[in-house]
Amino acid sequence: MNILNLLKVSFNAVLNNKMRSFLSMLGIIIGVAAVIIMMSIGQGSKESIRKELSTMGTNLLTIRPGADMRGGVRQDPSSMQTLKTADYERIMAEKKYVTNVSPEVTASGQVIYGNNNTNTTVYGESPEYLTIKQWTVEEGECFTDEDIKKSAKVCLVGKTVVKELFGEGADPIGRNIRFKSIPMRIVGVLKSKGYNSWGMDQDNVIIAPYTCVMKRIAAQTYFSSIVCSAVTEELSDAAIEEITHILRDNHKIKEGQTDDFTIRSQAEMMETMSSTMDTVTIILVVAAAFSLFVAGIGIMNIMLVSVTERTKEIGLRMAVGATGMVISLQFLIESVLISVTGGLLGVIVGCASREWVVPLFGMPSSVPSWSIYVSFVVCVFIGIIFGYIPARKAANMDPIEAIRHE
Repeated sequence: MNILNLLKVSFNAVLNNKMRSFLSMLGIIIGVAAVIIMMSIGQGSKESIRKELSTMGTNLLTIRPGADMRGGVRQDPSSMQTLKTADYERIMAEKKYVTNVSPEVTASGQVIYGNNNTNTTVYGESPEYLTIKQWTVEEGECFTDEDIKKSAKVCLVGKTVVKELFGEGADPIGRNIRFKSIPMRIVGVLKSKGYNSWGMDQDNVIIAPYTCVMKRIAAQTYFSSIVCSAVTEELSDAAIEEITHILRDNHKIKEGQTDDFTIRSQAEMMETMSSTMDTVTIILVVAAAFSLFVAGIGIMNIMLVSVTERTKEIGLRMAVGATGMVISLQFLIESVLISVTGGLLGVIVGCASREWVVPLFGMPSSVPSWSIYVSFVVCVFIGIIFGYIPARKAANMDPIEAIRHE
């Protein structure tokens, strides 16, 4: 019997038991759809995070205080006071691979205007911070270097702060707000950035001259961090090496001693986040793939029942010349037909869910094309692997005993 006839016989056998075949496919449909949905969510989240991080520039560098040992106890980096004005000034004076630099001092608390108040964070920065983090002043103007020198009590505010203090659509330019009893005049409103992937409202922010925040609000002489941007992403490593040399020399750190600061690049952060999301995606896909394994067992069970029911038919076909290999191949083809058809329907369900169901939960998703091809290959293997035992059982039947079977 040729392959075409075998396909026709197998196809008719599947159609003759429509409900049974569909129930066998159902496990494959659910399994493939689950794998595609999990992969699309993982891939979509990864792309969303990378896109969000890239909006701040892939050449972003962040310098923070490093942990230190004091009295045998490792100190919290946030409590360290290793980054000073002298470090910022020297980086500005000697930088070759760095374009913009901004020292950073932060303070969280309540901001008040009249009878309205809201909790927010004030970032003490230089005007270059807006270029580094790709902020845009939508209304008004940014504070100046002269404001930095005078420690002027001026600020830029995000849209959420404007909404909470003044109401939707209000013009806050020129008005004075109070943060920890310090009055600050609004000189500009930042363009909205919305929420990030971690659910943080990026518009609930106030940006002021770092000298003002250091002296008048935080009352400290050190920086929380220093942010800068390398000339290009490719020169990020050279910029890190340059800054490391400057800070080690400034802090009198000897050869072999540990740095009292850390430098992280945006590219490194993106790589770390991508690696984390890849791990999460693998876990999700493996969990979903177990349903394919269960579906394969279901196909094997149905095919074993089918072999038992068609014992007499198998005996008759053997009696008229069909070999064990032909009988085995027929049942393998039936198994693969069920598996691949279920896989095709699973891909359709998975892609449809990605388009219409997943967005309802506000989750980013993106179906990699290769996942669809892999799904088909996996379905073929499931059909062959779990159809092998029933096919072998059918091929090893004794023709005479099979014909006598009732």
